[in-house]
Amino acid sequence: MLCFQIAEIIESKEESITKSALYRALVLIALAQQGKQPSPKLLENITQEYPKPQLGELESIRMQAHGNPILLSMTLQDLLHIDMVQVELIPEKKGLFLKHVEYELSSQRFKSSVYRRYNDFVVFHEVLLQRFPYRMVPALPPKRMLRADREFIESRRRALKRFINLVARHPFFSEDELLHIFLCFSGPDVQNKIRESLRGVGDEFMTCEIATTAKELLPPDIQAQFGASRELIRNIYNSFHKLRDRAERMANRSAENATDLLLFGKELSILGSDTTPVPSWASAASNTWGTLKQALKGLSVEFALLADKAAQQGKREEEEVVEKLNLFLDLLQSYKDLCERHEKGVLHEHQRALQKYTSMKRQMMSVTVQNKEQISVEQLESRIVQQENTILTMELRNYFSMYCLHQETQLIHVYLHIISHVLTAFIDSQIQGHREMSEVWNDLKPKLGGLLPNGVPSPPLSPGNLQAPSSILPTSHFLVIKEARMLTCQIQFIYFHPAIAGWL
Repeated sequence: MLCFQIAEIIESKEESITKSALYRALVLIALAQQGKQPSPKLLENITQEYPKPQLGELESIRMQAHGNPILLSMTLQDLLHIDMVQVELIPEKKGLFLKHVEYELSSQRFKSSVYRRYNDFVVFHEVLLQRFPYRMVPALPPKRMLRADREFIESRRRALKRFINLVARHPFFSEDELLHIFLCFSGPDVQNKIRESLRGVGDEFMTCEIATTAKELLPPDIQAQFGASRELIRNIYNSFHKLRDRAERMANRSAENATDLLLFGKELSILGSDTTPVPSWASAASNTWGTLKQALKGLSVEFALLADKAAQQGKREEEEVVEKLNLFLDLLQSYKDLCERHEKGVLHEHQRALQKYTSMKRQMMSVTVQNKEQISVEQLESRIVQQENTILTMELRNYFSMYCLHQETQLIHVYLHIISHVLTAFIDSQIQGHREMSEVWNDLKPKLGGLLPNGVPSPPLSPGNLQAPSSILPTSHFLVIKEARMLTCQIQFIYFHPAIAGWL
């Protein structure tokens, strides 16, 4: 209603209004915000300076209308769907002195398959840092100069896969020609092709349309927000590092459990295959050992199957849980590296430029006071102007660096949802592993009938099976339980010994 009243007062019947009508409308809006009823006489009674209306943040209104370029409107699923790059080892090729390890990179997005060596990754990483110095560029795994064992090669393959997928899914890297060259170019000299792609292009600051206006897009408390975000992400990194270590230990235990089950089954098979003759005085005219051997020999197959199930669970935990945690840790580490580059790079260079400018100004004052030659004064003035331009560029780069940091921080928070993927994979792996092993254990139990004569009862439960949780027992109780367990074993031995049992 207020808008219609103001429109009637300024007599705006057309779609466009004059400048004077606009000014009168703004004055009426300001008076209405003061609680006064808009009217033509209200404008006539103003004798002082016209009041200014409170229109809010015009910049935020413009951003809402056109979209704020500093905000990342992407989900984790959006990032994961950008591309999936597989990295596989190919057969080693012998060089003049050392063997060269090559990798096959297959991109779903580009429908491409290329071969790359580790040194190709190194050149790509270097140029990527030059092209995007203010973005999160993940680190490469270390290069091993001497003999690399299979474990190291596999570990590096996984690290390279994490690296290239983080780069391929980055909102800005994914649209750059540099990534397309690395994933698609199949020519003879990919390293030279990568280096040539940067010539005459410059870094992101030189090519980004909003680089010189980034300051206007930043919130006023950007420094405080940056400090708080950096501390939060540091804490997140420490927690995820511990989660990764625990998950890695569980995956290793599954692998060790598989090895132990396999060796346990092999030992049973060795017992069942023993061909040593049994002395007649030991067998007492019975074929007990022969029956037991036959039963033990058949159990090795089930234990081998149990070992395979445990190995599969360990592999699932390694690929679906540990690797996802490593992926996020690589990203968090790249954020920490970016923060250090911002402080030691842009900010440090800006401070050095200011110090150099201050020194030039002092030198200029000294030359002026001493009435030096006009040529030296002009040269010094020219250098000061150049330094002022350098400082201006440094300031713009500093704000653009903060602009990029703002976006990279948002990217970290988008990736935080990966914890749900990790937990889902971990729980599914445990459910599947325990279900599969439970089925094998249940199939194994009926086959134990051949190990016990008919009518012989199973040994009674030991106190160890009946003890209370350790958290509620004092130390003295553990000693009592240990002694009770030893006493039970002795009683079982006496009870089942044929000679002693008959005497009893």
